Amino acid sequence: MYFAGIDIGSITSKAAILKDGRVIGVRVIFTGYNAELAGWNVYRELLGELGLVASDVDKIVSTGYGRNSLSFVDKAVTEIICHGTGAHYLYPHVRSIIDVGGQDSKAMVLDEGGRVKDFAMNDKCAAGTGRFLEVMARALEVDLDAFGDISLKAEKAAKISSICTVFAESEVISLISKGEQRESIIAGIHESVASRISALAMRIGVREPVMMTGGVAKNRGVVKALEKKLRMTIEVSEYAQTNGAVGAAVLAMKL
Repeated sequence: MYFAGIDIGSITSKAAILKDGRVIGVRVIFTGYNAELAGWNVYRELLGELGLVASDVDKIVSTGYGRNSLSFVDKAVTEIICHGTGAHYLYPHVRSIIDVGGQDSKAMVLDEGGRVKDFAMNDKCAAGTGRFLEVMARALEVDLDAFGDISLKAEKAAKISSICTVFAESEVISLISKGEQRESIIAGIHESVASRISALAMRIGVREPVMMTGGVAKNRGVVKALEKKLRMTIEVSEYAQTNGAVGAAVLAMKL
């Protein structure tokens, strides 16, 4: 039996399909301006990759900010619940989740059954999110995918004092004009992001084992900076970016 989860985020839309309780495929595309179309497209593309048709799938759950835009799903569930479910499915021992997406960041504490006991969210400011990193990458003329590896080459991190995206960008431009090394600036950006996220995480008392999810989890520089701030080891799954969709698919199995 096949079950699907679709996570429509502000920047990317993700889909995951499970067969007999096992992840057999995931897909990520850019959301664009039409959340409903993005949800259908990412699902359709994943079906095609797996050689399936829509009628093969028994149940579908949607999540993310665009979860209510999909008319073909069986149920819409909040991303908090789906991320907790996905993390518990992938790593049952995990007790805390830090999720950093394109427009918001979240911290969650789980019980032994994977249920969310407490959470905190930053969705009012771009600082500490993927959008912040995108703006900084553009200012530095660096491919965002290379950000993490470049920062790990830095001997020291430049000081980025502002947590506001606009002011931080001005700081970065100033550092460039002063001849600061690019890798040091990027390391400083990562430390700034980690400071913002760690404050959110400590507010609810995250505890080990900790798992990081969301697209920013692919950035090794941010993960390292966050481990340093929290003084904890952070686990990153191969399904970090699609964790919400995986959790939605797991919930679809229970319908």
